[in-house]
Amino acid sequence: MCGIIGRVGDGNALEPLLTGLENLEYRGYDSAGVAVQNGSGIKVQKRSGRVEELKESIGEPLSGEVGIGHTRWSTHGPPTDANAHPHTDESEDVAVVHNGIIENYAALRERLAANGYEFTSDTDTEVIPHLVQYYLDAGYDSEAAFRQAIDELEGSYAVTAMVSGEHVLYAARQGSPLVVGMEDGEYFLASDVPAFLEYTDSVVYLEDGDVVIVDEDGVEFTDLKGDSVVRTPETVEWDPEQAGKGEYDHFMLKEINEQPTSLAQAIEGRVDSAIERIALSDFEPGTFDDVDSVQFVACGTSYHAALYGSLTLNQAGVQSTALLANEYSVSAPPVDDDTLVIAVTQSGETADTLNALRRAEAEGARTLTVTNVVGSTAAREADDALFIRAGPEIGVAATKTFSSQAVMLTLLGQRIAGDLRDEPPADLESLLPELESMPGRIDDLLAESTAESIAERYSDSQSYFFIGRGLGYPVALEGALKFKEITYEHAEGFASGELKHGPLALVTPETPVFAIFTGEEDEKTLKNAEEAQTRGAPVIAVCPDGHPAVEAADEHLSIPETEPDLAGLLANVQLQLVSYYAADLLDRPIDKPRNLAKSVTVE
Repeated sequence: MCGIIGRVGDGNALEPLLTGLENLEYRGYDSAGVAVQNGSGIKVQKRSGRVEELKESIGEPLSGEVGIGHTRWSTHGPPTDANAHPHTDESEDVAVVHNGIIENYAALRERLAANGYEFTSDTDTEVIPHLVQYYLDAGYDSEAAFRQAIDELEGSYAVTAMVSGEHVLYAARQGSPLVVGMEDGEYFLASDVPAFLEYTDSVVYLEDGDVVIVDEDGVEFTDLKGDSVVRTPETVEWDPEQAGKGEYDHFMLKEINEQPTSLAQAIEGRVDSAIERIALSDFEPGTFDDVDSVQFVACGTSYHAALYGSLTLNQAGVQSTALLANEYSVSAPPVDDDTLVIAVTQSGETADTLNALRRAEAEGARTLTVTNVVGSTAAREADDALFIRAGPEIGVAATKTFSSQAVMLTLLGQRIAGDLRDEPPADLESLLPELESMPGRIDDLLAESTAESIAERYSDSQSYFFIGRGLGYPVALEGALKFKEITYEHAEGFASGELKHGPLALVTPETPVFAIFTGEEDEKTLKNAEEAQTRGAPVIAVCPDGHPAVEAADEHLSIPETEPDLAGLLANVQLQLVSYYAADLLDRPIDKPRNLAKSVTVE
């Protein structure tokens, strides 16, 4: 996590640095800081709190053509002014920003302290500028000192550094994302593309082991030893306006409302209902003939999408399971070269998911990544990649990426099932037209939703339960996750049949139960909901108009009629809206919920 921005070019670096930090706050917002070369050394301004507070604290103007900045999600040490980045050596001749965890920092710190270097923070990062200064003091030039320091680090890191008096940035990557942006003599380093998207759409995604030197003449790409490596620029197709809130109060509401567009982009050219064909260009019929079983690995919201994809595969007769990536190292089922392991990760940089992917590859499994980011680590390291085309998602609570992931996994599952059966799945004829109509159905749902009034009615409840069966189960888990993430209220998701196996003990009249009806065994889901209702709990049925649950429930959130394979995705949009409006009533920081960051790049 954490957000890094660096800039080299003509004119003052401060404005693009602060803009970059604002664009990166979804990666962390415990503290923020900048450092610039102003002709008389390095000047640093940093503090705990949000970037807006940093901007307000900058007294005398900071100016210089070279600078670095950082917005922090705390790992080592609390979010204090002293622990904020950038960190420097004692003389402020070296400034560093860092994302990741330096596993051997304690040993390095002890060694440096024994040599007289003084530390002022609790962070692991502070060893880096002191280590660079140690080699500068030993007579190394700046580039050699940086390389030597990086060579001693163990763990995951993206590091950007500058040395006083030099119009240069040095950067390295190992296990944490770092990208380069380039545009007419102006160069950027950042944790993610949105940091500089309004300045350039030409990017290079660095790979593990890369070291780059950036000055006014360009970017030199090397390995740690200094040997040149080839890294080809790519053009990012995201519109800079997609990274702004536009007319919306929050990114989350904007991204909920972008789901018709993101789904249309996801399925464009990939579905042809007229001839009942799935057209995944990189996965033509026969691609998965040799697959025996499928394992999905993912975390958080992506895990819920993976569970959705796994259930659709099982229903199609293909052996499949979804596993939490952070548990994969201790509980992974056996794999072989007939196993397909699908990593689901919005950013393509989730540390736990990457580790699971690498373990599967080491065991000989075939691997595939479903991600939103072209050029991401997961996309590069897997054997194949399927991109969801959702565009940038800035709100920490994932919304449009979940629906796009679930739709693409549904399509992928149909392709896999078709290959293993040597014929298209039986329900393809009805599924594909419904899939093509999903953007329009979500558009209608958004226009007619009563989620805001439901949120108001139950805003003073003690707990919130979400239940579903079959493909409604991962939607129940996702609905509860979204609610707890942004409201800070207690919420839990259950398979509806599990309600009476323990959780029913927690049900009171202050426990609204959101019941999701997808058309799969709805009678049983309704019975489970009524079991809660008889204990005084209000039941909110998420289902089409005219469904039997409408009459039985206390409240109703309407979804359009569709195939059971897709109904849960419509229900999910309603639950996203309920969470949003409930959090808004509570005046929560919806786009930046406490203790959370968008992309979890450390274990």
